[in-house]
Amino acid sequence: MSVRPLITVLALAACGAGPLLPAAEAQVIRGLGRTVRNAAESELRREIDELVRNGVRCVFDDLDCIRRAKESGRTPVMTDDQGNLLTGEDGRPLTDPAQAAAQVDAKPGTGAWANYDFVPGERVLFADDFTGDTVGDFPRRLTFVSGNWEIVESQGRRLLRNTGPRGAAVAIPLPETLPERFTIELEVHLPHDNQRLGLSTYKPERPLHQTKSMDGNHFTIGPGGTGVAAGRKSAVNATMRMRDTFGTALVPVRIMVDGQYAKVFVKERRVANVPNAEFTRGDVIRLENTYFADEKNPILIGAIRVAAGGRDLYDVLEAEGRVSTQGIYFATNSDRIRPESTPTLKEIGEMLTAHPALRLSIEGHTDGDGEDTYNQQLSERRAAAVKTYLVETFGIDTGRLETAGHGESKPVGDNATPEGKQQNRRVELVKLDGSRP
Repeated sequence: MSVRPLITVLALAACGAGPLLPAAEAQVIRGLGRTVRNAAESELRREIDELVRNGVRCVFDDLDCIRRAKESGRTPVMTDDQGNLLTGEDGRPLTDPAQAAAQVDAKPGTGAWANYDFVPGERVLFADDFTGDTVGDFPRRLTFVSGNWEIVESQGRRLLRNTGPRGAAVAIPLPETLPERFTIELEVHLPHDNQRLGLSTYKPERPLHQTKSMDGNHFTIGPGGTGVAAGRKSAVNATMRMRDTFGTALVPVRIMVDGQYAKVFVKERRVANVPNAEFTRGDVIRLENTYFADEKNPILIGAIRVAAGGRDLYDVLEAEGRVSTQGIYFATNSDRIRPESTPTLKEIGEMLTAHPALRLSIEGHTDGDGEDTYNQQLSERRAAAVKTYLVETFGIDTGRLETAGHGESKPVGDNATPEGKQQNRRVELVKLDGSRP
């Protein structure tokens, strides 16, 4: 047979060129083409696997994460707000924030976020993202109960890792007994489909996996079922199977309780909606590995936040002339409003619609981290972003809304504590002169 340069032959084959060769030669060439394609696909998978394994996952507009990754000599791999990898047309994870931003269009009140109704409590009781802990140590702000727990560095962050055994537990100490209304937020990674994390609002006499010993209900988080779990004195059980949810990244889980009413959210989805749960309230929250974990399948826990309350914004505004909200979330170092802000923005928009004479100043505040001038400018941009959203989404007259940014100049909490920083990162609504009920 005649010999052609291999690259030319394969190029013709790949382009679907006509029968330029005898049948036998064409069959050989097609085989070579498949071999090269398979090799290329294998190489692409290898490149992707290496990039994901060795890179640092960063939300596409988390400038701090991207900067830290580059400073450490690692590649930042872009994700959306929920930790899902963003990829290009060739299947490769995106490493360019601008390209990633072009893919993300999640906005408050759109798509799956339209019916999302979690609103965080406004008074922070506990907050920790483990940045103050040393890798390899047990976290200093939690209470050890049992098992194998340590701080690890993963994806450019510090996380709490558990490697077993079943029943391994930690306690979150609170400054007071949980009130009737409270919220809990945490991030969870469960790599095995059988893993579960139990969460109790008090310190039970026996491990959580022995549910018959529980007084009332507790929460369960895991692929096999997430929601409100039954105990000895309550038959209420409302859980949803969440396969393929917790195994690829840290997943936000949010819990909202008002008396006996409990709601549980995973990402943007409400997975439990229980009006008659029975929760024993104490001054600790217990987290427990209720199945198993090991070195190959470690449970990872990210930032934790526990808050009290959850008041009607208009009632507080009428009574006090101003109201602070923790329910407007912004991307790190950005004025981009995250979709989790949907319920609070909706409450503000509906309040302004229902009270057409009401005028507000929207005021942004930051914690004490970072440079003063930058924080001032960031708070101004964030206040302006809230105004823009209310005008564009609810048709509020721009003349009814003013904006101001105060940066870190008006703290309401101690910037030396995680809880204080959380309180300081807020948006306040201030009733302006001339407003009428």
